[in-house]
Amino acid sequence: MLRKLLKHEFRATGRIMLPLYLILLVTSFGANLSARGLLNTQYRILDVLGVLLVMAFGIAICAVCVMSMVVMVQRFYKNLLQDEGYVMLTLPVSVHQHIWSKLIVSAVWFALTLGMVILASCIVAFDIDFIKYFFQGLGELFGELRHVEAYYAINGTAIALEFVVLCFLGCCAMCLMFYAALAVGHSFANHKMAWSVAWFFIFQFAINILGSAVIIFADATGLDYFLTNYIHFGFMAGIHAAMIFMIICVVVYGAVFYGVTTFFLKKRLNLE
Repeated sequence: MLRKLLKHEFRATGRIMLPLYLILLVTSFGANLSARGLLNTQYRILDVLGVLLVMAFGIAICAVCVMSMVVMVQRFYKNLLQDEGYVMLTLPVSVHQHIWSKLIVSAVWFALTLGMVILASCIVAFDIDFIKYFFQGLGELFGELRHVEAYYAINGTAIALEFVVLCFLGCCAMCLMFYAALAVGHSFANHKMAWSVAWFFIFQFAINILGSAVIIFADATGLDYFLTNYIHFGFMAGIHAAMIFMIICVVVYGAVFYGVTTFFLKKRLNLE
């Protein structure tokens, strides 16, 4: 059943995200044209057109990044907390499957958005000379990598994978915070969106207070001194330890909001 939910979610969100990606690519070609000639002509109208195309590209990047989050949050809101919720929550599907379908689709679109922004930026920078120098530099880089020790190559790959995992989990945790705020806000009888916004800021405030409390606790108990002077990490081991620590923090952070979301959707949801 989760597969059917994912298919439904991709169809619903793809109607919005795919046209936005197309607009981004079109504006990137326009910005490339501007950089290659329109901005360096003696004709005023072409200069203005070039500036407008570059501005359109910048606006398109902002719109795609913002809308990737807005669409994912709006999809959760409309699909589970408005009129559609009466139908969706009566399906033979658990609340956990509903949430995971939203999370997986959100993470995929976030990754695609990042990829499309990188692709669009490459299109803007595209130039024959640039491509020639790029592949020349790439060849030199691989030539240097042959002399890199296996220790650094393996650790570099592991750090890159840890960073990808951290980004993926961070996107999921960010979505879960929005979901939790909406779920709590819609447990009230009136002013549900106002309560949702209020709870979002309450969650943010609580996270900031908790983070500050951890720092103060570490300083007051001498934990930072102990870690610095009695536990010695090498450079690579320190990076791995920091990445793993951040991944654990994000997992705990997301798990708390996941628990809040599932509890309020199961026990306290008010669709009236």
